Amino acid sequence: MQHSRVFMRYGDRPLLTPADVPVQCNGVLNPGVAEMDGEVVLLLRVEDPNGLSHIRVARSPNGVDGWRVEKAPLLEPDLPGHPFEEWGCEDARVTQIGPREWIIAYTAYSRYGPAVALAITGDFETAQRLGVVLSPTNKDATIFPERVGESWILLHRPVTGGQEHIWFACSHHDLHRWGGHGVLLPERAGPWWDGLRVGVGAPPLPTDEGWLLIYHGAKEMGNHPVYRLGLALLERDDPRKVVARAARWVFAPEVDYEQRGLVPNVVYTCGALLRGDEVWMYYGAADTVIALAIANVRDLLDFTREHDFLHAIGRSKGMMA
Repeated sequence: MQHSRVFMRYGDRPLLTPADVPVQCNGVLNPGVAEMDGEVVLLLRVEDPNGLSHIRVARSPNGVDGWRVEKAPLLEPDLPGHPFEEWGCEDARVTQIGPREWIIAYTAYSRYGPAVALAITGDFETAQRLGVVLSPTNKDATIFPERVGESWILLHRPVTGGQEHIWFACSHHDLHRWGGHGVLLPERAGPWWDGLRVGVGAPPLPTDEGWLLIYHGAKEMGNHPVYRLGLALLERDDPRKVVARAARWVFAPEVDYEQRGLVPNVVYTCGALLRGDEVWMYYGAADTVIALAIANVRDLLDFTREHDFLHAIGRSKGMMA
């Protein structure tokens, strides 16, 4: 394993590459992840030679190798009756909401812009579309696996006046209608590593200290965005409240397959699993391949607390006084 601060990369190469997909493609990236019937299930974003993306399922008995990639997509664009997906289905994030029920939040991409869409599956062989629930320009959505009171909570990233913050929304009944909007994590602007834009990474993970959120942040460097991953801790009983947010990134593009590819210098996650006291984070590297990094839950919580943004600002002001 290769170290990157708290996370350790599994092996010295990606888990999945375009060569592992049973159709010709440019890249395989940004997988959502779930566990079902003793297997790890990845929802791959596959970009075809036309530049359009679809969602395709891969399964592994151990989450590391022996991947079986389905021959047909689970969610694909340009189907009759789904005009808001004509240019692609992208970046699926998976939340288990029942014993054998998962909800998939994904980006529906069309000439009208990227929008947030939902679908439900019980087997990852077929999916029932709920359609677009948040209109363009919006993406990077995920749903918490537990209700807050009577409400489902959804995180998403609209573009508002050129700014790209992480927002929350609530649905009291059916997952179709969303309201009660607010800002959860703002982009930090200026020279910060997450100053250009932020967005949800993996669906939030429950811990004894609150919900652990892995999110991505971008910064413009040499006229190219660099995507890194950071951490925030949300209140357990009301995840619309931030307990801590690390000022530093926790994972960054450092090895060759993360720095070279269709989009260089990108690490981007849509899915992570809690496996005992570890977090297994599956991520897209350089928008071309998929890799795995593993961290201890306690180390991630300690990192978030140690580098908490508000405390860091306080220390900085104390040093200048």
